[in-house]
Amino acid sequence: MVKKDNFKLIMISAMYENGGNTTHRLFDGHNEIHVYPFESQIGTKFVNDHLSSLFPQKYRWPIFPNSASPDELYEMIIDEECKILAKTPYVSKFKDADFVFSEKGRKSEFVAFLAQRALSRKRIVEAFFVATFHAWENYNRSGKEKYFMGYSPIVGVDSGKILQDFPGEAFILHVVRNPFSAYAETKKRPVPLSMDHYLTGWILCQLYALWYKELYPDRFFIVRYEDIIKGPIAALDEFLTQTGLQKSDTLLYPSWNGKRLTEVYPWGTIRKADEKTNIETARELSRKELREISTRTNPQLASFGYLPLAKKLLKT
Repeated sequence: MVKKDNFKLIMISAMYENGGNTTHRLFDGHNEIHVYPFESQIGTKFVNDHLSSLFPQKYRWPIFPNSASPDELYEMIIDEECKILAKTPYVSKFKDADFVFSEKGRKSEFVAFLAQRALSRKRIVEAFFVATFHAWENYNRSGKEKYFMGYSPIVGVDSGKILQDFPGEAFILHVVRNPFSAYAETKKRPVPLSMDHYLTGWILCQLYALWYKELYPDRFFIVRYEDIIKGPIAALDEFLTQTGLQKSDTLLYPSWNGKRLTEVYPWGTIRKADEKTNIETARELSRKELREISTRTNPQLASFGYLPLAKKLLKT
């Protein structure tokens, strides 16, 4: 575990079906990072602002009431995926994962950690991550870890809060995927978002990403999913250099607790993370859908270099 008061955080952000889970799993085997086992859904029900109608509370940077005790604070953190597996594994999509974990033990570690420190959002988040890895009994440690990494979809919209809470101690890695493939992927969900809802979220996430990249050029990084699946180490070069992380070969394949995965699912909806599948997925859309997406996202297509892809898709 990291030394006391030497906590450093990396948060991955991505709109749904933009490759956030894929990127998260690529980092899993890196021996310098404690990679959270699932989506680190650290939001609380107290998040209520102008973005609340668009994005779920569980994915947002948390808000905590000042009057809460450490015991109460723990229960406020939504953390849906991990808590469902720990408490009711038979209904979890991760029920087959080799995950030896004590929910009771994590809560005990969390409370003990905060009992020794002044309460603040920074310390509460730190307690959440540190306690998780203490309670994960079969976690494959290297002993060389110097960062904690979480992934929470769309959390990049709260990057200002994250980077202010952890000045000099946090980085954001935002993953963007072309909206054609991304929307075609989300249509496969049992209850998919409408095009209007999905594209509004996609556009807003990318606007925030471009803005925060300007504000925090050394702490906020944008990487395209298309570049990651083409060559992860090259695509992540700037991020790895700025954070001081090694260019590990484990970045070339997805894993969970260090064990290689044949596909990212069920950690994410993307089953095959390769260039051919990415384009084939976009081509599942109708011409009308392609046209509407192109029109609505045109400024972002230009910003992220997706205009040639849009023209190619609309020609076929």
